[in-house]
Amino acid sequence: MEIVVGLPRDPRGKLLAGAEAAQRVREWHRVGRRTVFSNGCFDLLHLGHARYLAAARALGDALIVGVNADESVRRIKGERRPLVPERERAELVAALECVDLVCLFPEDDPGRLIAELQPRILVKGADWAPEAIVGKEVVEAYGGEVKTVPLVAGKSTTRLIETILERYR
Repeated sequence: MEIVVGLPRDPRGKLLAGAEAAQRVREWHRVGRRTVFSNGCFDLLHLGHARYLAAARALGDALIVGVNADESVRRIKGERRPLVPERERAELVAALECVDLVCLFPEDDPGRLIAELQPRILVKGADWAPEAIVGKEVVEAYGGEVKTVPLVAGKSTTRLIETILERYR
């Protein structure tokens, strides 16, 4: 098993919360790693997610992904979501080679988590207007950058759910 600054490549070793996650990020900053943060629900992980996260990781040295907990997914997406429980969604995201750390968060937006972790780069998909990206002011206040990356056309959880419903009615 490869170790990167004490980080096991085992997906289970990438799932951290609170103070432990913040400590890991501070350790990375201390040794000069540029941390990148992004977030999402990742309910039905698909190619668009994988490419988006790989593009985010390419902007720095370590990618931290905030994954919305079930309670926040329900508030954001509706009572019939999530389809995949939070722990499974977090582990699937952690299993991606480009992801270095995963944190579940219960809030509807990652503002608190961003303020706690202080990533050097904050990334969202190009469907977000830069001024609407949660955490932008916090990251820019300490000299960090906010960037957007292109989405993969036609790839979304909504589209995937629609395809499943059409084919299996």
